[in-house]
Amino acid sequence: MPLRAITVRDVRFARNQSTARWWLGGDPFATAIFNSLSISFPRGEAYFVESVRFFRDGTVEPLTSEIRDFISQEINHSREHLAFNRTVAQSGYDTAVLEDVVKRVLDDARARKPIVSLAVTMALEHFTAMFAHQLLADPSILAGADPELAELWRWHAIEEIEHKAVAYDTYLSATRDWPRFRRWKLKALLMLLTTRNFLRLRYGGAVELLRQDGITGWRAHWGLLRYAFVSPGMVRRIIPAWIAYFLPGFHPWNHDDRALIAKALSQKILAKDS
Repeated sequence: MPLRAITVRDVRFARNQSTARWWLGGDPFATAIFNSLSISFPRGEAYFVESVRFFRDGTVEPLTSEIRDFISQEINHSREHLAFNRTVAQSGYDTAVLEDVVKRVLDDARARKPIVSLAVTMALEHFTAMFAHQLLADPSILAGADPELAELWRWHAIEEIEHKAVAYDTYLSATRDWPRFRRWKLKALLMLLTTRNFLRLRYGGAVELLRQDGITGWRAHWGLLRYAFVSPGMVRRIIPAWIAYFLPGFHPWNHDDRALIAKALSQKILAKDS
């Protein structure tokens, strides 16, 4: 297992600039998917922080320090995606409905036991890490994007990979006295439920944003499904990594993709350190 370096980078993107409505290469479908994801991030990442922080007192080093840095990174991500979401709204989209859905879902999640919230967080962190890997591995995904916004998404992807095991290791710590099958059963069940909810809600959010563009019916659904499963096919590409989550001996760092971070950093991704 690699030495995990989590670097907190206090960077800011896309302040006081106007961007095209379809900022991702003029593609309404790609733009809708990324916008739908971003609208869920500020509240979602606050939920992640709460879920992991609840179990911090029972951890030991180096995990305790990793949790601290994970929280700092997530706070920065929330701030930058709030700014990004304001840009989305300023380009003419009404995001209130999507934000209300995210709030309602997370309010329901908070009513459950803390260990359930941690398992949900662990599953969603695996999703973000899988998508982050694809984003850094395939530069064509952000080809033609507004340069400032592309930089934001690459920065986020870098840090999602860096801290991809923190929630998982916190779960292992919190359930260290559980029988292995009980630990696996909760992990597997929550991943299945989270997968259904995550894909359904983010897809629904993208459909709503496309409706505001006047793109509805079969055209909206075909465009989104083609983007997700055909080209670039990010959802299709993550299927092997998604299946691996259920296998014995799984750990996020079984797949060491730090080379993607080094490559992204070498391309001046983080030129806006403040």
